[in-house]
Order: sequence, then C-alpha cells, then structure tokens
Amino acid sequence: MGLSEKQGVPSPTARLWFRTWREDDLPLAAVLWGDPQVTAFIGGPFSDEEIRQRLEKEIALQREHGLQYWPIFLREGLAHVGCCGLRPYDSEQGIIEIGFHLRPEHWRKGLATEAARAVMAYAFGLLRTKALFAGHHPDNQNSRKAVQRLGLRYTHDQLYPPTGRNHPSYLLTREEYLRRDAAD
Repeated sequence: MGLSEKQGVPSPTARLWFRTWREDDLPLAAVLWGDPQVTAFIGGPFSDEEIRQRLEKEIALQREHGLQYWPIFLREGLAHVGCCGLRPYDSEQGIIEIGFHLRPEHWRKGLATEAARAVMAYAFGLLRTKALFAGHHPDNQNSRKAVQRLGLRYTHDQLYPPTGRNHPSYLLTREEYLRRDAAD
C-alpha cells in the first residue's frame, strides 16, 4: 500500500490530538505561521499570501502522500497548539522528514516531544518508514534539544534555502527506533 492510500493521523496522546488541515483553517494557520517568533527559524516572517500557500501545500501533501504537519490541539480545552507531522524527504531511501511548529504560549511544556513521539509511532508503525530525518536552524537550541531527546542522531549540516543557512540534520532509522522502544 502506497503512502497516498494512508490518510489517517497519529493517535492522540495524553494531552494532544491530531487532525488534518482544512481550507477553513486559514485563521489557525495565520496565527501559527503569521507569528514572527514561530517563523524566525524557518524563513519567516510570512506574508498572508505565503501563509495561504503553506496551508494549501499541507492540504495537498495529505491528499497526495497521506502526510502533512498535522494541526495539534490540547485535549483539555481544545486550544490550537501548532502542528507536528511528516513530509516526503527521500522517497528512494524510504526516509520521511519529521517536524513541528508550536505557538509560543505552548513552548517549554514538553508538547513538541509528546506530539513528535506520536508522529514517530505513526511513521514507524502504520507507514513502516525506513528512517526519519529532522533538521533545525543552527541558532534554535530548543529544537536541537527536542530532536536529541527524540533519539535522532546528528549526521551532517545541510543547506536550508528558506534561511540560507546550513542546518544541523539528524536521522533515526526504524531499527534504532524499534531497539530503543523495546528497551523502554
């Protein structure tokens, strides 16, 4: 079964639930990707048009690949937290990118790693991906710590065109994930 045939979302966590982006989510997308703190390390700030295009891209990724950076919400109170999910990265090698963008009021609460763990379980479980890739802006120490807490290992620096900078890049193979998961 190809990725495009898998249209689900990751399972809820203790504090979060996932769903897919919809066309009427532009106000949520604007609050998230319109925030200069959120976009400082990913090439922002973004214009209204760039935010609309980003939302359309996420919707298209879900339709075409069964993946996106899914919007996440608190289970209690239903507040929008941000997004966390997957994108195609290196299809030939079976590698998918994992990432997250959280609204500032939800930073430093462990929500990024909680969401990412659910996304990892989805990727290595249902999707049976061979490996996950992640990168972060070199000045974003909080993302670096989160990626390392998730068990991804540094592999190289890679140019990220939206920022024009080389971003530290990480990988976690399915075997590494399953070995670590069995040890926990």
